[in-house]
Amino acid sequence: MPSPGEVTQLLMSWREGDRQALDRLVPLVYDELRGLARHYMRREREGHTLQTTALVNEAYLRLVGQERVHWQNRAHFYGLAAQMMRRTASWKGMQ
Repeated sequence: MPSPGEVTQLLMSWREGDRQALDRLVPLVYDELRGLARHYMRREREGHTLQTTALVNEAYLRLVGQERVHWQNRAHFYGLAAQMMRRTASWKGMQ
């Protein structure tokens, strides 16, 4: 498990335009993002077709597309990821 400082440092580097920082960040946070996704998927109605991996991928695509986010720290990153997962799960559940 990466240290909070390591994740925060990579977020800061990514914010500064270091694309390689994003490449190093993703493997470090992936397991925790999957844990968040499992948590949110357990709350969805039975028969929901969205898979945990798909929810992580949707959140990832939205996170890397954020150009105006001024990442503050690791908690900010996971908070935004959680918000995106909740919105995606709710939206996909309505289809």
